[in-house]
Amino acid sequence: MSQTYDPIDQHWADLLSPGRRQLLRAGGLAAAGGLIGAPAFAAAPAPSPAAIAAHTGKSPWGYATTTEPTPRPLAVRPGEEHGLPDRPRAYTDIKSYHAHIYFDEDSYEKAVRIRQWTAERFAVELGNWNAEPRGPHVTPSFYFGFGTDLQPLILPWLQLNSLGLTILVHPNTDDPRADHLHYALWVNRSQPVNAYSMKKPDLAAGEPAVEQIYPNTRPTVAIERS
Repeated sequence: MSQTYDPIDQHWADLLSPGRRQLLRAGGLAAAGGLIGAPAFAAAPAPSPAAIAAHTGKSPWGYATTTEPTPRPLAVRPGEEHGLPDRPRAYTDIKSYHAHIYFDEDSYEKAVRIRQWTAERFAVELGNWNAEPRGPHVTPSFYFGFGTDLQPLILPWLQLNSLGLTILVHPNTDDPRADHLHYALWVNRSQPVNAYSMKKPDLAAGEPAVEQIYPNTRPTVAIERS
């Protein structure tokens, strides 16, 4: 079967011939572009070592950071500062609980509902609104504190009435860092808590060993039962 000569096909064949491809790789894109009537663009030259070395100033980290050995981080889990503990902690070390309800500009109405329901039903210490991150909490939130006697009631109530919000429930012991990072319970999704810098209370300065809870609500609604 005979083939007719097509000048357009021949033109593209010439452009994509091995010699032409090598020309393009060598920076002849502008010349090739001129052959087909397209605008010519010159390839941007790579920065030379001299240009890279022309930056002035001194890095505060020095110039041997790639040779530093990898350190083993200090233990942050409670009781493991000097190896594994010999015995478990007593559950009576928990004196009370905090519940932190997290929200944002799209879910604050749900937080309002949970806050109202809580105050109506439980004798808790209800804190103020935190419209910005506060303490170790990295998003807006509100909190309420409650005694250990209410834990068997409030925890399942929050599980069923979270409205999909993230809730952190942590105990209050003499180790607030561990309370927030290692003894915590989460309702729905967990999120970061910036508690690594929290320290134990300064007993010599008169700080209480465990944060105290002072209920400030007056319940008026009976808790729903099946």
